Amino acid sequence: MSDALLQVDDMHTYLGDSYVIQGVSLEVPAGKVLAVLGRNGAGKTTTLRSIMRMVHPRRGRVTFDGRDISRLATVEVARSRIAFVQETRAIFPSLSVEENLAVAACPAPDGGGWTMHRVFDEFPILAERRRNGGMQLSGGEQQMLAIARALISNPRLLLLDEPSEGLAPLIIRQIADIITNLKRSEMTMLLVEQNFALATEVADRIVVLGKGRVRWTGTSEELRKADEVRHTWLGI
Repeated sequence: MSDALLQVDDMHTYLGDSYVIQGVSLEVPAGKVLAVLGRNGAGKTTTLRSIMRMVHPRRGRVTFDGRDISRLATVEVARSRIAFVQETRAIFPSLSVEENLAVAACPAPDGGGWTMHRVFDEFPILAERRRNGGMQLSGGEQQMLAIARALISNPRLLLLDEPSEGLAPLIIRQIADIITNLKRSEMTMLLVEQNFALATEVADRIVVLGKGRVRWTGTSEELRKADEVRHTWLGI
């Protein structure tokens, strides 16, 4: 039996007339980090949005913890304890930091997990800005809030779409440290990234997408040595 918490089998997704995802299969073992890399337009974000049912694949199966979630509504996928940190961050600009967190808060089934107190311990800058509105935060602070808001829902799987996008190098380092700390706590994560250094630092395994298909799968160390793969499908 597979140890995958999330399994995607032969997924095909169209956006209008564009055939974006062309038979993608991948799996994320419990407690591990899988990074998906690829050029712009490779299908990375559409893969995440297909898993969340924000777009509807025409074919394929998505299994989470042994349960087929391929036909669920987006809200039901989220209630399955999958949290999605979108590239747009999607925070509520008119709500304070504390209110953004309160809206998403969901107690862990075992009574532990992420609480407001724990979030503020782990993200001290958010504790300092707890009364500030979403629009009053810097880009890095908004990204931290988006991640913290996902965590306070106490997910079993965290989907992260380009968490380093548009951020300064110092903030990217902080985001990498946050993901590393989550990895140490055995949070299962599916990470979409274009930042090669960040992805290879935190991922247990990597999938490279190109033109809607899986072109390569392996470890970070193997990808660092795979010059042709990096040149052809990542442009580096």
